[in-house]
Amino acid sequence: QVQLAESGGGSVQAGGSLRLSCSSSEYGLGSACVGWYRQVPGKTREGVAAIYIDDESTEYDDSVKGRFIISQDNAKTTVYLQMTDLKPDDSGMYFCAARFRATNCLWWKISRAFQHSGQGTQVAVSS
Repeated sequence: QVQLAESGGGSVQAGGSLRLSCSSSEYGLGSACVGWYRQVPGKTREGVAAIYIDDESTEYDDSVKGRFIISQDNAKTTVYLQMTDLKPDDSGMYFCAARFRATNCLWWKISRAFQHSGQGTQVAVSS
């Protein structure tokens, strides 16, 4: 069973930065599409960014373009989400999710298409 673990959340003031990490416990992330999602109580989970591991192609929600960068390590075991210029609306529980044997991430906004997800890491941005 693939286990994903998120880390790096915290509390920051608006304009601050955080870097989230998503690590695969026993399996590499090769040929996976890995996405980051944000969940706010009372709202549906929304996609923030995604990366296709094999060619490092990336996708971003319009709300984070120019502020967030999704990337991966050379070992293909960890995906990062560098968040800068954070805004209060960025607050929420951030989850990473992965679908293996993917050929791209073009479908990444469909959260139910991902096979595995972590427990999440909390991000709180104060104004």
